Amino acid sequence: MSHAPYASPLLNLPGAVAADAPDAGVAAHYGDLFKEQRALARGEGFVDLSHRDVVAVSGADRLAWLHLLLTQHVTELEPGRATEALILSAQGHIEHVLYLVDDGATTWAHTEPGAAASLIAYLESMRFFYRVEIADRTGEFAVVHLPAGSIASVPTGSVVRETPHGRDLFLPRGELGPFTAALGGPPAGVLAYEALRVEAHRPRLGRETDHRTIPHELGWLETAVHLQKGCYRGQETVARVHNLGRPPRRLVFLHLDGSEVRLPEHGAPVRLASDGPEARPIGFVTTAARHHELGPIALALIKRNVPTDAPLLADTTPAAQEVVVAP
Repeated sequence: MSHAPYASPLLNLPGAVAADAPDAGVAAHYGDLFKEQRALARGEGFVDLSHRDVVAVSGADRLAWLHLLLTQHVTELEPGRATEALILSAQGHIEHVLYLVDDGATTWAHTEPGAAASLIAYLESMRFFYRVEIADRTGEFAVVHLPAGSIASVPTGSVVRETPHGRDLFLPRGELGPFTAALGGPPAGVLAYEALRVEAHRPRLGRETDHRTIPHELGWLETAVHLQKGCYRGQETVARVHNLGRPPRRLVFLHLDGSEVRLPEHGAPVRLASDGPEARPIGFVTTAARHHELGPIALALIKRNVPTDAPLLADTTPAAQEVVVAP
């Protein structure tokens, strides 16, 4: 894509309010956050994720080659089967998260906005003699999310990535407006999508991660890491920490005190409530959201040895924790 700030054509829909970074370029909401969440929970409507980057890898060796680089086992990835995978640093820290599907000829991935350039630079550096072609397809394909239970039919020329949480469509960009108009269902903004992500305890790169996050801290061992495969960069750290069972931090789900008007921001300190609001932080808030049933909720990354029943403070907001990653 060009270096000009992206603005989705769907920001012209009635009620659309633009989102802030990291989701700038699409709608935060279309006027009614909870109505949008309830529609998604019923399997209705769609979410415009057209600001996300799209990378495609084609060629006869693509799956065998990706298998050497990714944390996931993909050598026998069947066409149409969705998976997710990480690229780690040599120290085992998370650098990229790829949401993958193969169509039989090309492996498609969507990733965070603006991440394609550094991802492709790494992939190109590892090509060697393999028969693969790597392309940034962000300018040609837009990602649209259909919630689980949606019965919408998909336009020809789209690639579908189906998961328990819904379908991610890699849609030709020219189809974005016509397809969503023909759906007839209500558009939902990224705030609704993020609230349901937090409810499902699903981590996101750049929100639940920092420069030293390892997969064990976030529960990504279950969905994005194959523990029986080796070869990839950072695998030694994955194996060592898994065998010792002691990652330094753990992801938690927080039920926030609903009397607070303001949600804690990304990066806000988390402390033990018993120590008070001036104490040394034991972690930080990663994503906070307003949920249509649960009220204010959040994910946070805290020290592994914090007691699982300890009341917490998320910034200044009282919070009860729910275990996501066991200590």
